[in-house]
Amino acid sequence: MGEYLNREYGFNVLGIRLTGHATRPEDMIRSRYIDWQASVEDGFHLLSGAAKSIFLCGLSMGGILSLYSASHLPVKGVVAMSTPYKLPDDPRLKYIRLFSMVQKYMPKDEEEGTGWFGDTWKDYHKAYRQSPVRSIGELNLLLGEMRAALPEVKIPVLLIHSRNDDYVIKDSMDRIYADLGTLDKTMLWVEGAGHVMTEEPIREQVFKAAADFITRVEGFA
Repeated sequence: MGEYLNREYGFNVLGIRLTGHATRPEDMIRSRYIDWQASVEDGFHLLSGAAKSIFLCGLSMGGILSLYSASHLPVKGVVAMSTPYKLPDDPRLKYIRLFSMVQKYMPKDEEEGTGWFGDTWKDYHKAYRQSPVRSIGELNLLLGEMRAALPEVKIPVLLIHSRNDDYVIKDSMDRIYADLGTLDKTMLWVEGAGHVMTEEPIREQVFKAAADFITRVEGFA
């Protein structure tokens, strides 16, 4: 997506590697949700030296972080894709930290490719083969921070969600939309993708929607 926005529109783009990501699962265990928030802030300050205005674009937890950060960073707009409003109800969440002391990792036992459309994702997708249990608790805390921050988001927001996404609770986009404090907010439903729409066959439709949103808000269109 970043390559597309740079190539087709000349936007300066920075892809942030969140703390604990793209290294080893052991690093993820040591990271907390405040570290992920700090990663976004670091990226913002780095990019602010090369751009007159900044937009945050994020998918899944990236969308959570983008919406939360927009409540206090001076950004121009947000594109949040496949973003959950909350985790599914589960009584174990209350005790997740204690549970994580007993079992550090949860294996990803689903068959590779489950929930994906097409095979374009095979060229892009990289992931840990096991999920740190402690990180589930951190994600739940981060979601609470996002929900509390949504009324303070006063800038334009584009929400994109796939009707075929079975990973996120179905009414997530509607609930985020309802809680946002901005009047300039748009919901876009797409079809033909699972959760990671930026790596699936419809990805350029998503990229174009984000680009159209940015150029409108910037006044280029």
